[in-house]
Amino acid sequence: MAFDTTDILIAEVTGDGVDEFVTAVDGILDEAALALGRPFVSERVHIRASAPDGTMLGGLVGARLQGWLYVKLLGVSEHARGRGVGAKLLAAAEDMARNDRLAGVYLDTFEFQAPRFYLREGYAEIGRLPKTGQAPQRIWYAKTFDDSGSDT
Repeated sequence: MAFDTTDILIAEVTGDGVDEFVTAVDGILDEAALALGRPFVSERVHIRASAPDGTMLGGLVGARLQGWLYVKLLGVSEHARGRGVGAKLLAAAEDMARNDRLAGVYLDTFEFQAPRFYLREGYAEIGRLPKTGQAPQRIWYAKTFDDSGSDT
């Protein structure tokens, strides 16, 4: 397909076409990674924390990807915070990662959310997106495992 760069059209995708668009972009990335011998084989992870009566206390959403477990979301309901729910969710994810012989777990949080929590749980800071204007700092953390399955 021949085209001149001045002919390229750029537009935001909204509405009904978003899901199809995301699938198409994923396909482009998957194809490129496969060509480099690093296919994006991703398996989603969903972990729920519930009270004995079934009330949802919190949850973790992530994915096994490229030898790591990525935690995309970790949320604990307001009435359950400070009671160990987040630590139990994170420990369950870490156990999954160890059982799957993954390198470790990584995640990010904003400075106003839970940086102290992740440090307390043994995570090391691996990067920051600085605060600018009204946009808060975003901080990335990781916990790696050695071959024996213990933390390093």
